[in-house]
Amino acid sequence: MSPRYWVRWMVEHGATRAGLRLQARRGDAFAQLFGSKAALDDPYPYIERLRAQGQLVRTPLSIGTVDYELSRSVLRDNRFGIFGPDGFEMPDWLRTQTKKAEMPPNPVEPPSMLMTDQPEHTRLRKSVSAAFTPRAIGRLRDRVEAVTGELIEALPSDGSADLIADYAARIPIAIIAEMLGFPHESREEFLEWGDAASPLLDFGISWRTWRNALLAMESMDVYLNRHLAQLRRAPGEDILSSLVSAGELDDQELKATASLLMGAGFETTVNLIGNGVFQLLAHPDQLALLREDPELWPQAVEEILRFDPPVQATARKALCDVEIGGTTLHKGNAVIMSLAGANRDPRKFENPNRFDITRPNAKEHLTFSSGIHMCLGASLARMEGMYALRALFDRFPDLSLAGAPERRPLFTLHGYSHMPADLGHRAHVTA
Repeated sequence: MSPRYWVRWMVEHGATRAGLRLQARRGDAFAQLFGSKAALDDPYPYIERLRAQGQLVRTPLSIGTVDYELSRSVLRDNRFGIFGPDGFEMPDWLRTQTKKAEMPPNPVEPPSMLMTDQPEHTRLRKSVSAAFTPRAIGRLRDRVEAVTGELIEALPSDGSADLIADYAARIPIAIIAEMLGFPHESREEFLEWGDAASPLLDFGISWRTWRNALLAMESMDVYLNRHLAQLRRAPGEDILSSLVSAGELDDQELKATASLLMGAGFETTVNLIGNGVFQLLAHPDQLALLREDPELWPQAVEEILRFDPPVQATARKALCDVEIGGTTLHKGNAVIMSLAGANRDPRKFENPNRFDITRPNAKEHLTFSSGIHMCLGASLARMEGMYALRALFDRFPDLSLAGAPERRPLFTLHGYSHMPADLGHRAHVTA
């Protein structure tokens, strides 16, 4: 691999990684939140230290907030734009060098809609939005239920399972692959690619992780080139076929959109399911409420999303000088928002550190962001999470963890890589 790629990693991730570690050792709560191993398991002590410092916290590395109202305002303010791994100020010659190390179309750089501002963002989002309307998601309901049922029945008969690898990861990959027109036999490849490439949505990742993500995206790029050619010859009824037939996006935009839908749709839902299993087992009183009243399941999913969000942070860059929270930010300044912190703001959520599936305003969390970049697949993720969790606990009423689950070593994407479980006996569930 060309040394240019190492330079690009260093600029976009390596320097941030080193800076976070240095500042974390110096006691910087924001650096510890996104750069210390302890925060992977429990970020909230660091979040509360930051909350005590005010609405907007300046550190040597960043400007950040854990405040709900401030985060929501920034996310909805068109004076702020996207901020990615390459968003820090750097000399033009260095930026030019990093761009020479080209990456295949991927979720974290243009033309991905995640990394574009208006008007390009509006054009790209409009092209796929029809597939994620309430009516369109409603039509997927039967398929989500069927896939979930198939995976439940396929869990190991000896009663032991890894609930991430054997279950949680397989539901969203099956659904999004079908939505994009990928054949069933491609799922295993996409599981591998998704696992390798999703860290690109994080920041400060290691060289090895970044390199593996690049290799995965290169393999996916080759696959997508073949797939798009096939769809031009014989289009189906899937999202990509519609986009190809419409002819409004070029190949780079088509591939960036496909990789974003695969990555974001996969990662959010896997973490939602895994975090949900953990929290419900850790709070048996809340699980008992669900067994008494299954109508609470949609509300339970919202509380899981609020209490243990699968996406912990996001960032925006000031497009002009702007005042927020009594502080003037200059053009180019970035604001990092702890969505996990906003979701536990006591001024918004009463007793925020209590896991309560009856919480009346749980759905007002910021886990799916807000404003024009609000997660396009939020409704699909909610539906997949609800069916996956309800089916699992209905089918295995004695479900328990068989040891401590293993967290993924990512700070923005908050979930588990392994969750060993004893399934217990299989209950007979009537339709």
